[in-house]
Amino acid sequence: MNHVHHFDLGTWLMFFAYATSVVGSTVGLACTPLARYARSEAARLGWLALAAVAIGGVGIWLMHFIAMLGFTTPGLPVRYDVGRTAISAVLAVGAVFVGLLVFGARRRYSLWRLLVGGTITGLAVALMHYTGMWALNVKGSISYDFGLVVLSVAIAVLAATAALWFTVATDRLPLRVLAGLVMGIAVTGMHYTGMAAVRANLDPNAPSPEGVEVFTFLLPVFVVAAVALAGTITAVLMAAPVEPDEPEPVEEEPALGEPVGSPG
Repeated sequence: MNHVHHFDLGTWLMFFAYATSVVGSTVGLACTPLARYARSEAARLGWLALAAVAIGGVGIWLMHFIAMLGFTTPGLPVRYDVGRTAISAVLAVGAVFVGLLVFGARRRYSLWRLLVGGTITGLAVALMHYTGMWALNVKGSISYDFGLVVLSVAIAVLAATAALWFTVATDRLPLRVLAGLVMGIAVTGMHYTGMAAVRANLDPNAPSPEGVEVFTFLLPVFVVAAVALAGTITAVLMAAPVEPDEPEPVEEEPALGEPVGSPG
């Protein structure tokens, strides 16, 4: 038996999930120029940590579970393991932080940093998705179409790399927003491609799945995420524009480009 619904609440949920991802990604990517021009290492890491929470925690993790509200096995329960769900959140934030650390903390860039940072960030999207799916319990078992899994990862890596490039192509606000829109495509596109790869082997006679319903933890997490985003947005708006004073040493490698205009 392989009968599941991916849009049980309607297709509007997909657009809401995308909007959530865009907001989280845009806020997070807005922190990267502040990290680049921070005057201390502690401040630089602080801005990157805020960016990782916004992108990994809201743009990726929260988006995933909002989209999962539409996933049902008609007539059969769907439950989530709380521990594995928490692990997926930690992995998402941590992996994004590493990707941003590789690419988002320098004043000059190279192609290899873009590719490595984009790959790590894209893999963070995929890692969160499949770890989140690991937390999913149904009456039966879940397997995946390998080709669609590979495609989902490729979508995440390519779009995440493009989003990172937009953050250094210019300091103009419209392209900052465009970077968030592209990152949202990476997350949402990866999610639904990954969900198309799901093969649910359902068995009504199997033991009832253990865990909690998604609504049990999603509502309080949504409130916490809203507060965290509000705090990050406030910090970004209150941060004084910082002009680079002394240029940092440049490694012997081809520079991809430098930000144009004032930082922020």
